Amino acid sequence: MRNLKTDTDTILHPPTKSKGLFSDFRNFLWKKPQIPTLIKFTSEEKRLEYNNRILQRVGEGVDRYTVLNVHHIGIEAPVSYVFNELLNWNGDSSCWPNHIAKIERIEDDIEAIRVLPFGWKKYPFGGEKSFLGMKFIPLFLLNSIRIKRVPDPYDFDNARYLLYKCSGGYPIGIFMMYVRSSIEDMGETEQSQLFLTVGFNFYGKEYQPRWPFVNKIWEGVHNRVTANVLNRIKQLSEWRLEKMESGAK
Repeated sequence: MRNLKTDTDTILHPPTKSKGLFSDFRNFLWKKPQIPTLIKFTSEEKRLEYNNRILQRVGEGVDRYTVLNVHHIGIEAPVSYVFNELLNWNGDSSCWPNHIAKIERIEDDIEAIRVLPFGWKKYPFGGEKSFLGMKFIPLFLLNSIRIKRVPDPYDFDNARYLLYKCSGGYPIGIFMMYVRSSIEDMGETEQSQLFLTVGFNFYGKEYQPRWPFVNKIWEGVHNRVTANVLNRIKQLSEWRLEKMESGAK
């Protein structure tokens, strides 16, 4: 049972919305997330294990990607509730750095999404079609491979997910948000477990960066932002559920 201050007042609160680029930077890049979320692959065997898990669960292989980032957080809310929060993903979300990377649904549909750097739909440099030879508008273009809204029959994990093919300026690969019921044998205690997975090759399949540290910097930025995103989804989901259960207006 949740700890409430009174019968009507919740102890939780929603994540604060960013008001501009500075608050995006503070909330998603500067701030250290309360709960670490990155799953670290300590060996090639561990990486292969996750490759197989992803292929088995969503039917999409990730072994061809040189970079695989998997983040994971437990949420004290039902799977269906958390998944509905994911379906609300848009430019008004308090869980995404929308001033740095603006979310725009194409034809207001979750099946196709553009992510625009700083909200730019065109380059602010006159007639140029790229920046320093690199095309960053859109930064990401997500087209759904599959949106699993209802679990399969006999799926005891109660899994639902959004799986996208990702193109655009950077990266090239897949993007997935996956939520399932907790598995007691794995030591999971919350009602739901949320995973965010990105698989890609640095600047496309053929390109190998001249300076490997650039890849490491990008991964570091991505991991910090993703951890804060998942912490905020957890905070928002648990706050809304507690507010509803307490009968608060």
